[in-house]
Amino acid sequence: MRLKQVIIAYKAEDKESKKWAERCAKELEARQCKVLLGPSGVKDNPYPVFLASTGQKIDLGIILGGDGTVLAAARHLSPESIPLLAVNVGGHLGFLTEPFELFKDTEKLWHRLENDLYAVERRMMLEAQVWEREKDNCEPVSDRFFCLNEMCVKPACLDRMPTSLLEMEVDGEVVDQYHGDGLIVSTPTGSTCYTASANGPIMHPGMSAIAVTPICPLSLSSRSLILPPRSVVSIWSLGDYELNNKLWTDGALATTMWPGQWVNVKMADCNAQFIILRDSHSFYKTLRDKLQWAGARIYYQNNHRN
Repeated sequence: MRLKQVIIAYKAEDKESKKWAERCAKELEARQCKVLLGPSGVKDNPYPVFLASTGQKIDLGIILGGDGTVLAAARHLSPESIPLLAVNVGGHLGFLTEPFELFKDTEKLWHRLENDLYAVERRMMLEAQVWEREKDNCEPVSDRFFCLNEMCVKPACLDRMPTSLLEMEVDGEVVDQYHGDGLIVSTPTGSTCYTASANGPIMHPGMSAIAVTPICPLSLSSRSLILPPRSVVSIWSLGDYELNNKLWTDGALATTMWPGQWVNVKMADCNAQFIILRDSHSFYKTLRDKLQWAGARIYYQNNHRN
């Protein structure tokens, strides 16, 4: 990998990630690398400025923070085919990040990157767009939105807690109507996040599939569905025109949906590309460590392996 132009984004208002970001920027600039540096958070989105300010290829995005910081980077940089080196600096769970211990020797890190001493993990993403029928024509009424974890349609109201009435189609065929707190359309990567909290399935991130999970449905028969990756999931907003729904992408607000509009969610044309520094990279170990799986109350030795 060449390091001629690099984005460094750090977790906003986190002193530790900012300190390491500035150190990385100084070392890369000494190597004649142009660096685009800035904070990323709820109130800070540096990526549109980064991407608009340069006409040259960006070789790498270094993301210092937790999973939320990484998700924001993936939404903006992955559609531009920019690989991500995500490091857990100031984060919490760190499902998507490399350990800090493999990052802190930064001079060794630059050597590894320049000599391709790393692996690349590609993860499926989703894209969504809201549509509306105008007479005999169907027209998009929103931008295209991308996510690494999930798209979510939920009711929006300031002074009430309304439920949403949604109808779901898959490839043009009506599957069901859902009366509840919303619908989650998830990638395998996102299956360990909001989908897991809604009692949905956990999927290996190496596979390509789409999981649709209702949130607190009023029908006990409503269950999650796992769909083929090329499926197009259409979610219609039904019900009273005084109530609208919001489309959320990885927990960030995308746009508003009104009755009569629908959102098409499908597999994106781009993948998130993660730089892997670990020699041993196990999804199952990540599950055990991050979710603190306890297993059986009494641990038994499996002597049959010997």
